[in-house]
Amino acid sequence: MASLIKQCIFGPKLYRIHAGAVSNQGYDYVPNFTEKQANNIITWMKVCWYVIKYTSPISLTYMYRNGYFTVAGLINIGHCTGIAMVILMGSIIIRGLGRYLNPEYCDFIQFWQVARNSNSYEIRHKLQYFDYEFSHWQEDFIANTDKPPLKLSPITTAKPRSLLSRIVGLPCDLLSYCLIQTVGRWLVYPGHTLLLNAAVAPSLLEGRRKLLENKHGIRAKLIARDGNEIDTMFIDARGMAHSHGDKLVICCEGNGGYYEAGCMSAPQEAKYSILGWNHPGFGGSTGYPFPENEANAIEVVMQYATTELGFHLSDIILYAWSIGGYSASIAAMNYPRVHALILDATFDDLVPLATAKMPEIAEGIIVRTLRKYMNLQVADNVCRYPGPIRLIRRTHDEVITTSLVPNVKSNRGNNLLIALLKYRYPNLLDEESLPVLNRFLSAESIVDRLNVFTEYEVEDSACTRDLQRYAVEHSTMYPMMIGEDLREVTKIQLTLFLAGKYLVDYEAMHCKDLPSSYFEMPWQLE
Repeated sequence: MASLIKQCIFGPKLYRIHAGAVSNQGYDYVPNFTEKQANNIITWMKVCWYVIKYTSPISLTYMYRNGYFTVAGLINIGHCTGIAMVILMGSIIIRGLGRYLNPEYCDFIQFWQVARNSNSYEIRHKLQYFDYEFSHWQEDFIANTDKPPLKLSPITTAKPRSLLSRIVGLPCDLLSYCLIQTVGRWLVYPGHTLLLNAAVAPSLLEGRRKLLENKHGIRAKLIARDGNEIDTMFIDARGMAHSHGDKLVICCEGNGGYYEAGCMSAPQEAKYSILGWNHPGFGGSTGYPFPENEANAIEVVMQYATTELGFHLSDIILYAWSIGGYSASIAAMNYPRVHALILDATFDDLVPLATAKMPEIAEGIIVRTLRKYMNLQVADNVCRYPGPIRLIRRTHDEVITTSLVPNVKSNRGNNLLIALLKYRYPNLLDEESLPVLNRFLSAESIVDRLNVFTEYEVEDSACTRDLQRYAVEHSTMYPMMIGEDLREVTKIQLTLFLAGKYLVDYEAMHCKDLPSSYFEMPWQLE
């Protein structure tokens, strides 16, 4: 009895019993009155601590000015802290007693304890039938740290600073650190905040239910090299009729997306095997989504896909939506043998987007902060990947544009395409062809874009022959130096042809689900 009560007190929060655990019908776990009220108190105390923690610069200043840092003030703070701790510990114990009085929870916690200590894969796998607090999951895969960590874009291109300049710049450095650790990090990756995670928790639970019960998904906890726990979901389509299940699509979500309700739907409908994962701090994953943590997360996901799931790098497709393009581009740069890279509604560099959305007076500190802590330069990474690439641009995108009124001309996907073409075909993009390419990218309608092709008489067959001829005489390695001996009109035709092959337009806003018909493999020169 005492042992069971202890397990109930310190055991995980239970959310759902999936179909197959005790019956063919899944159902949500319903806590009794005692457990429910204790949970509410604990949740509110967590929220209060979260608010206190991230408003500490303001609250500490207020407390100092109002004399709280005297002996009497510190004693009062100590009393309040002690009362809060007593309430918290009491709530945890009461919650445990409520669970003990619930036969359903007792059955779960006893099986959970047995399964965790079992060496049988079958018994441990049955824990998949229960949706419970992810922090209490056992690790399914641990990153191999024998190899060096994945490479990132350079943090800054600035010249080394002298001792004097570092001393003078110390206040700005301190301000940058405070900004990125509070509102800056929240604005770049809002999905890792406690409040948003709590708000979308019911939707995430429903999403996991569908993936586990309807799609027979396999959830796993991966431990990255930095110790962060990465929450993943695998949908295996290998062996299914009329499918592409032998190819694995690794999905990288946006800054407010989760695998439970994100971009997995398009490749899933296209019948590929899918591996979704949540950014550090998102859903069940732990940590903060800084570039180093993102690299460590995608690294362990790639290792899990190739080591545990058995896919070759040549069978892996990296697919990303929005800011997930940064994580996917890191993987593409470091694993150049992956099958393809597909980027939907992705930008080239975070800094122009951030400065366009913020007050002009704050531009200096924003650039300084992002370049040091959130240097998300997707274009640099993409150019270091030699394989097939498909860029999907949303023509009504309101998020990755730099203008106040969204338009296709200011879509940063244009800049990503231009950077890619400049790297891969440096002799094609010059002072004559680049304005034509910009005109094509700025066209507001499909008809206007086709008119540019018609005006310059772009023919697929002729452009393909020119590229194939160069490949036979030289190679298909990038950068391809085609264009040195071509007429200017031919350069323009090839530039427009390549733009049409690398970029596909989707007439939609930023957050609309991508139809499976748009999820196609990128063009490559044959």
